[in-house]
Amino acid sequence: MTNPFFAAWDTPFGVPPFEAIETAHFAPAYQRALAEHDREVAAIAGNPEAPSFDNTIAALELSGQLLRKVDMVFSQLASANTNPELQAVERDMAPVVARHWNGIFLNAALFRRIDQLYRQRDGLGLDAESARVLERYHLDFVRAGAQLSVAERARFAEIIERLAVLATEFAQNVLGDEQETVFALTEAEVDGLPGDARAAAAELARARKLNAPFAASTSRSSVEPILHYATDRGVREKVWRAFVDRGRNGNSHDNRKIIAEIVTLRSEIARLLGYDTYAAYKLADTMAKTPEAAQGLLEQIWSPGVKRAEQDRDALQELVDAAGGGFRLEPWDWRFYAEQLRRARYDFDESEIKPYLQLEKVVEAAFYTAGRLFGVSFTPRPDITGYHPDVRAWSVERDGRTIGLFYGDFFARPGKRSGAWMTSFRDQQKLGGEVLPIIVNTCNFNKPPEGEPALLSLDEARTVFHEFGHGLHGLLSNVTYPRISGTSTVRDWVELPSQLYEHWLEAPPVLARLTHYKTGAPIPPDLLTRLKAARNANTGFETVEFLASALLDMAYHTRPAGEPIDADVIESETLARIGMPREVALRHASPHFLHIFSGDGYSAGYYSYLWSEVLDADGFEAFEEAGDPFDAATAGRLYTYVYSAGGSRDFAEAYRLFRGRDPDVGGLLRGRGLVALEPLEDGAAV
Repeated sequence: MTNPFFAAWDTPFGVPPFEAIETAHFAPAYQRALAEHDREVAAIAGNPEAPSFDNTIAALELSGQLLRKVDMVFSQLASANTNPELQAVERDMAPVVARHWNGIFLNAALFRRIDQLYRQRDGLGLDAESARVLERYHLDFVRAGAQLSVAERARFAEIIERLAVLATEFAQNVLGDEQETVFALTEAEVDGLPGDARAAAAELARARKLNAPFAASTSRSSVEPILHYATDRGVREKVWRAFVDRGRNGNSHDNRKIIAEIVTLRSEIARLLGYDTYAAYKLADTMAKTPEAAQGLLEQIWSPGVKRAEQDRDALQELVDAAGGGFRLEPWDWRFYAEQLRRARYDFDESEIKPYLQLEKVVEAAFYTAGRLFGVSFTPRPDITGYHPDVRAWSVERDGRTIGLFYGDFFARPGKRSGAWMTSFRDQQKLGGEVLPIIVNTCNFNKPPEGEPALLSLDEARTVFHEFGHGLHGLLSNVTYPRISGTSTVRDWVELPSQLYEHWLEAPPVLARLTHYKTGAPIPPDLLTRLKAARNANTGFETVEFLASALLDMAYHTRPAGEPIDADVIESETLARIGMPREVALRHASPHFLHIFSGDGYSAGYYSYLWSEVLDADGFEAFEEAGDPFDAATAGRLYTYVYSAGGSRDFAEAYRLFRGRDPDVGGLLRGRGLVALEPLEDGAAV
């Protein structure tokens, strides 16, 4: 069997030849890639020459190319197009890959070379970018246990390996519950759903071969329309309960014991590295710096968020009572009655805007925005095949030259985990020659029947812009070294380019391009006026469900080592402590909180979406102050210091260079329509 990973890819842009890649190729590809990387690292660590930036740091940056190639393809397939065989490979390889990286970060000879360079850094004559890369490498190794004793390094490696296994099991369990739970629905049970949601429910019933006209799964794209529009309260309740109980059903997919072990092991890591808590360890290398600063921001927004949510709750209960409902508002009722309240208060029904939010046109609008801001253009590439028939590709050009390739994978399907994310098959770099990025945006919108357009909700359209903001962060990267390329930044900065990009969805020149999918007519001015008036109609709910999850994340990761971990108890105690309104549910309950338990990326870091919102709200006000959402001077600074810079400079400095000052929390409060508060104390803001 010829393994495509062992040959050069003679494809446009050198993209992965997905039609030739089979599951059976991954295990041998990993084995060869890991062995090759081991040899490269051993040669660097054992180099008899005195350490230099080129023979140590640059050499490390150039090493592991086959491993990077295999890993980037595998990780996306395991998330977006998996199957039982691929999941078996994932379970097998998770500890092996973790062990490999442990061996690198805990290599004493290698760290001695890096440490010597770091101590001599001021005399090496490095340019600013190279100095930054050296600093990050040294910090990476220190935070990965390089300064621990021999016994401590062994235990640290053991923990990291085990955590890799647990994270894989956690994610697979959530997907398992989502795939196994499906509800057959009758015509009466989908009463109230808009036409596109009904069509998606019918398509799901056909795909699952159910003897019913409609169906719902527990993926968010299937659940949300039912919670918003289904008139059958019983249907809303059973779908909501299944959705919030993913990973907490007492079956083989139950994640609560996994959570306990993950949190316990993370606390032990923190103790080994000299931190009181895992949150203190994780936040030391962020803009926030401390758990207290992150928690302070969350709690500052909590009070006005809860106040608004409670006001809305009372108004929703009045709607229930006025309709003779005879019941107390429950979490599965909130979205349904919030839609009614929005119509009553603002004469706005979100289904009115959906005909103007055809997926194709929203994507084109995101491309148009990039062109206006950064001079980027996108050309469809039907000759480039993806890993699934739904995946499409575009080449990306700027200043008369190709700068990368963009894949879009927009529809939900079995074997694809919930949510939306950006990843890459190749990152931009210039070390050893120009390397163009290959970026992927993945979403989970309902796929319409053949020949019908995919119509998005306003929130889904924002998701397109959000993930495309991440995509631009990768595509526009213009650095030399892989370590600081694109989205290789601290967690509470990486969401800035994505959240900031969402603002352009409602810029008048962009809205003008979103025409009716049947008539081609622009959005009527009256509808736009009502849309903007209704923008903050449910802000209290949205703020509370997010903040509660962020505070829950901090509750897990600020626990000192040795405390018993019971996910149900910690969750209930946290919600009681913060005064969570009973009618609002966590956006991510513990057993399916993929952000913090399916990997380490957002652990003790879910707050970063709000931290970045302070930055993005304040940052977009720079364009408003200029009087033009596409002001050239402001866009130029945004490109230079944010989108193209990767992790090449201190992030607080980068923001000041873009904005001309430190960020102000006022933009966030104004954007969410919350009560204005006093500015954060110095050092507690961003």
